[in-house]
Amino acid sequence: MSEKRLTNNIRTLRFLAGEMTQADLGQRVGLTRQTIAAVEAGKYSPTLETAFRIAEVFGKPLDEVFRWES
Repeated sequence: MSEKRLTNNIRTLRFLAGEMTQADLGQRVGLTRQTIAAVEAGKYSPTLETAFRIAEVFGKPLDEVFRWES
């Protein structure tokens, strides 16, 4: 069985949203800047609720922000 991992487009979406900082995004979804950095880097997987909150900030469906890939 191949190892799958969660990837994301958060960094790109932050840039496209007027260069939103990690701290700004964290404040909007109730996380620290450090946690947003870890999610972006793929070192931390957010809860499902947090993933939906992040997608909502960018006005995107969940699968345009996060991907489950090999």
